[in-house]
Amino acid sequence: MGGKATGNQHRDDASHGLLRAQSAMPGFGGLSRIKAAFWNTVGGIKEGLSTEAAIKQEVAIACIAFPLSFFIASDLWTWVALIASLLLVLSIEFLNTAIERLCNHIQPEKHDAIRITKDLASAGVFFALALVALVWIAAAVARFAL
Repeated sequence: MGGKATGNQHRDDASHGLLRAQSAMPGFGGLSRIKAAFWNTVGGIKEGLSTEAAIKQEVAIACIAFPLSFFIASDLWTWVALIASLLLVLSIEFLNTAIERLCNHIQPEKHDAIRITKDLASAGVFFALALVALVWIAAAVARFAL
């Protein structure tokens, strides 16, 4: 038992060490991992804003809608729902853009399976936009019509 370590034991020890290094515990990569993730996010936002018309449009709408949300919301939770719906659309639009770019990278030529994949991602954006409309219309009706 106390003798030589087997090859599998070395791999298990190495895997365990790697998992410890990647953990979110301070001193084990946690804060530096969070910092790196933050800067990756900033890079993604910059890329999306500089290259994607849909992202630019939705950010512009969010910039207009944000101040309006203070007039439309009658309470804190309504305001949270208004802002959350805008953030959800942006999240899904960024994911849609990532899917489209990955598809274009894998298959630059026209391909039915890639077209369907892009259409499915686009449908996700549509339903997020429908949710925004539902939340904002409900909040406006609750605020001004009731």
